[in-house]
Amino acid sequence: MGRVRHLLSLHAQNLLGAMGRIARQPVNSLMTIVVIAIALALPAGFRILLNNVQILSGSWEGVIDFTVYLAVDVEIERAQELMSEIEARPQVADVILVSREAALEEFRSYSGFGEALDALEENPLPHALVVRPVNDLEIDMLATELESLAGVDFVQLDTAWVERLGAILSLVRRVIDMATALLSFAVVLVIGNTIRLEINTRREEILVIKLVGGSDAFIRRPFLYTGFLFGLAGGIVAVITVAVGLRLMASPARTLAELYGSTFAIAGLTLPQTLLLLGGSAILGWAGAGIAAGRHLRAIEPS
Repeated sequence: MGRVRHLLSLHAQNLLGAMGRIARQPVNSLMTIVVIAIALALPAGFRILLNNVQILSGSWEGVIDFTVYLAVDVEIERAQELMSEIEARPQVADVILVSREAALEEFRSYSGFGEALDALEENPLPHALVVRPVNDLEIDMLATELESLAGVDFVQLDTAWVERLGAILSLVRRVIDMATALLSFAVVLVIGNTIRLEINTRREEILVIKLVGGSDAFIRRPFLYTGFLFGLAGGIVAVITVAVGLRLMASPARTLAELYGSTFAIAGLTLPQTLLLLGGSAILGWAGAGIAAGRHLRAIEPS
């Protein structure tokens, strides 16, 4: 038990010593932390924006809906009969009837051509049925069957944009993953270079410790904590940077959403994402310090 307490005491001393050395070089330390924060904030911010795009798309809900437009001369009674007939099909989950009057009013509200529409003698829009299939496995066959029904003018089925959007988001996600890997490697290099300079600065001290029997593991420990603290501090600044950036974007995004009648609001970092970013940055700092210390300490040996 005493040995464990002694080991914990040594780790605490190394941690406090690393904090003191960072604090004694505020300008250099701050520059290193800012560089690390930028390298971490960029992929984190882009990933958050990608998540918001996926949220905005409604998690693909309703993308397989399609519209059945009836002939202009079809009356509301026949439209209701068709709605009941289509709704009874096992492939259909739901059907919504949009009357020609409701369609005209909606068009009037969103098109900005209210005065031009008032000049029309009669409503040119037909009744329409919005059909939601159970799944998208037989959606083309279902659309073809519905188009052959009496009173149906044509069926508008457009899911190609969904596939395109999915492909674009997949590509963007892959690019973000690659950027995350490259910038993580950059963080390791930055911290490794910082530790290398620290080792060169303390070269004489390291030689003395080795002369009195100090092991590489003993000498390496303070540098590992220095890298850990640099990584953690960079992660904290990155979290703050992302949060501030999203806060600045929140108001314009909300205004834009309101113009389209949406209640969408930008979602920020969740607690698990924040902890992942902080933990990942600390691990990168530890790894960068470990690689640099292991390499350069071996080159320092008493002659």
